[in-house]
Amino acid sequence: MLLIPCPHCGPRAQTEFSYERTVDSVVQPGGDPTEAMEHLFTRANPRGPDEEIWRHTYGCRAWLIMTRHRATHAIEAMRAVGPEALP
Repeated sequence: MLLIPCPHCGPRAQTEFSYERTVDSVVQPGGDPTEAMEHLFTRANPRGPDEEIWRHTYGCRAWLIMTRHRATHAIEAMRAVGPEALP
């Protein structure tokens, strides 16, 4: 289990969070459906850091972007996004 450093609540257990998707998997509406399917399901899975979108569902409910290493699961950075972001 990961110990995730929420910028609002401090370190919390992974069970308080909901994983959404990687940042690069966001598809813009109105595109070609075939390209959207390829973008979502046929992409590389390299080792190294990746940005993921998470939500602190059972805490402050903030949307967060976590930079996490795919192989070691080490969390390199965490930042809030949207209206919950700190100034």
